Amino acid sequence: MKIKRLLIANRGEIVCRIVATARAMGIETVTVFAPDDRDLPHASAGDFSLLLEGTQLSETYLNVEKLLAAAKASGADAIHPGYGFLSENARFAEAVAKAGLIFVGPPAKVIADMGDKAASRMLCQKIGVPVIPGYDGDSQDVNLLLKEAKKIGFPVLAKASAGGGGKGMRIIENEKDLPGALESARMEAENAFGNGRLLLEKYLQEPRHIEVQVFSDTHGNHLHLFERECSIQRRHQKIIEESPAPNLPDATRKKMFEAATKIAAHINYVGAGTIEFILDKNGEFYFLEMNTRLQVEHPVTELVTNLDLVRLQLEVAQGMKLPFSQAQVIQHGHAVEARLYAEDPDKGFLPAPGTLSVFSLPHLPQVRCENGYRSGNAISGRYDPMIAKLAAWGETRDAAIASLHHALAETRIAGVINNIAFLMRVLGSKPFRDGKTATDFIQKHQAILAAPELTDAELARLAACYLLGNTATAAQTSTAAGAEYSAWTHPKLAGMR
Repeated sequence: MKIKRLLIANRGEIVCRIVATARAMGIETVTVFAPDDRDLPHASAGDFSLLLEGTQLSETYLNVEKLLAAAKASGADAIHPGYGFLSENARFAEAVAKAGLIFVGPPAKVIADMGDKAASRMLCQKIGVPVIPGYDGDSQDVNLLLKEAKKIGFPVLAKASAGGGGKGMRIIENEKDLPGALESARMEAENAFGNGRLLLEKYLQEPRHIEVQVFSDTHGNHLHLFERECSIQRRHQKIIEESPAPNLPDATRKKMFEAATKIAAHINYVGAGTIEFILDKNGEFYFLEMNTRLQVEHPVTELVTNLDLVRLQLEVAQGMKLPFSQAQVIQHGHAVEARLYAEDPDKGFLPAPGTLSVFSLPHLPQVRCENGYRSGNAISGRYDPMIAKLAAWGETRDAAIASLHHALAETRIAGVINNIAFLMRVLGSKPFRDGKTATDFIQKHQAILAAPELTDAELARLAACYLLGNTATAAQTSTAAGAEYSAWTHPKLAGMR
């Protein structure tokens, strides 16, 4: 079935991203928006736009019935869920199919099977893909979980079976902390996913988070598009991703690719998906989970493969074969992406909503910027506080990092506290430059990543430059981590209106 008109059931930069590819393919697009998003770029990005009345997420972007009604009213014949929101909701995928529309993603059953962490662990064990030692049984009795935790060995990780993004996740160091941590994780999982079931895993020391991009069509082709390193995280969420992963032995990389495509083939996957692995300090990798959707960090893969993953999604959804074999997928150069958030790194990365009085992204060679805001837009505390993502390509890892660092320095934001300066410090730090990545990177290197103290004179000088709009190099102060503060990047100035 050919897609003529596509409704994008999401908000922000991913909507604009999908619109661009659909338009290039000759597909009309329909965007939807909540009342408080009417001034955001995505609201008017498509050929048609529809208002989703309501003040709560359950009334707008998470309302299956309203989204299906919008598709019917606009004459859409397909729905792309983007990422987040309903992108991994099996009920939504099933409802779309029952309505006679094309769902741009895998079948509902696959989403349900792989969205349950316990079920996906058991599937991987069945086909010989290594999983982290743990407990994934049905019983949630505290005494049984304590017994299983002792068997696994502390520290253990309690995780929500039904979701991701760090929600319902707790590191439990010892026996006495277990009851309270389980209760806290269970309540958070219930609130986030409507399912409080937990599983336990061995908490690995100094792990790396490496994911493999897979792509499948309806003709039995299951390929990988190489890996992404996603170890730089705060609050269990990624902020910097890159490809290829640094300091990863080729033999390990090859085994990961084989495991990822084996999973995709076994479940008869369709479309874009990501198999996530944890790599321990001994070089052993374990299946973590599968994301049955497009990832936020997909530009990293696109930059090193020169492929358009959204185009491939739309083609596969229309029943087309993947237009290449595994041998024809070539990786060239290196790409690094940073997620720019309205948050305060000095206060535990707490979201910092506000109005973007000034917002400007750079136009630089080999740098890709994707955003869902413009100057004057408000960043609401009701949604994820990501402002934009910047990705840079280079012939080498050092070149890509240098380009991204420069792009962040050239980004102009006023009105909201943000993480630009922090991202620059990470990129400029010696451990990161040496490729010594791990999921505890930020905690481990707090000393060198901390915001340097400026003298009153230096701060006053930056404030004057900020108010006068002077961004000359003379207004910049270098830090020990290799980043630079300017009149635009210092956190104490970022929130000025």
